[in-house]
Amino acid sequence: MAQSRKRPPSRGARPAGKPSVSKGPANRGRPGRPAARVAPPRKATVADWVAASRWRTLPLSIAPVAAGTGAAVVADGGVFHEYRIPLCLAVALFLQLGVNYANDYSDGIRGTDDYRVGPARLTASGAAKPRTVLTVALAFLALAAVAGLALVVLSQQWWLLAVGAAAIAAAWFYTGGKRPYGYAALGEVGVFVFFGLVATCGTTFVQAGEINTESWLSGVGIGFLACAALIANNIRDIEQDRRAGKRTLSVLIGPVASRVLYCVLLLLAFAIVGFFAIFYPFSYLVFFALLIAIPAGLIVATGRTAREFVLALALTSALTLVYGVGLAAAFIL
Repeated sequence: MAQSRKRPPSRGARPAGKPSVSKGPANRGRPGRPAARVAPPRKATVADWVAASRWRTLPLSIAPVAAGTGAAVVADGGVFHEYRIPLCLAVALFLQLGVNYANDYSDGIRGTDDYRVGPARLTASGAAKPRTVLTVALAFLALAAVAGLALVVLSQQWWLLAVGAAAIAAAWFYTGGKRPYGYAALGEVGVFVFFGLVATCGTTFVQAGEINTESWLSGVGIGFLACAALIANNIRDIEQDRRAGKRTLSVLIGPVASRVLYCVLLLLAFAIVGFFAIFYPFSYLVFFALLIAIPAGLIVATGRTAREFVLALALTSALTLVYGVGLAAAFIL
């Protein structure tokens, strides 16, 4: 019987049981697979910066200035302070822009926005450097401080510097610092105080030198609506905020109670309009804002998708503007 010979392996062949491994640069990851290439983040455009300003919520700053100005006209016997009105508006708008960009920065570096389902943020997406976003936030807060200082000089009420400092601190520590109060279910408290009472009553005081009932109640009503806007936003992010460790009020009380609270806040705001209608007949016109409030309430009560709650937030913001401007008109006419 002839003895079989083992033939040596030919070039290019591989021993049995050993996979072929390419040695090219594309195979520095797993053997036999090209390494995944991570695309660099897209650089932020002007549209991205505008979106990050959350411009749909800016009416929340205009409404208290409008209502506070109307209340000031009542308190000051029909006198308009043309130079102080735009300064009040500048303080409110710059503060909100500052807090919006500060929120983008703080939530981005903290990792909270990694869980969100809404539009991508500048910091979390890597479209802009965190330092750049922080610089923009601080610039707007500084502009608010300059406009506020001008109002203090005009009114000669130097104690208002403390109020301004508190407003700037509230804007920063909402999501900034080691223990942001927005992460401890106190966001609605800050919004009610500064977007409602401080913005409305402050506008009235720097123009008329006093705060009347019209200003206080308008501030309460606008504060309710501003809180409703925040709740509409936070309902959308309940699960994501819970995973990120952000304990908003909606995370604590749950989606059902949050939906109920949203609708209750709308009802309370319009109850104040009903009270004003006893003394200011044109206040009845503000009830036309129910054409916005009812759809917003239905969306919040039944909404399931992020897109629905984004729409509810935009509607609530528009509702607040109509509410504030409507009250101002009712006071002045």
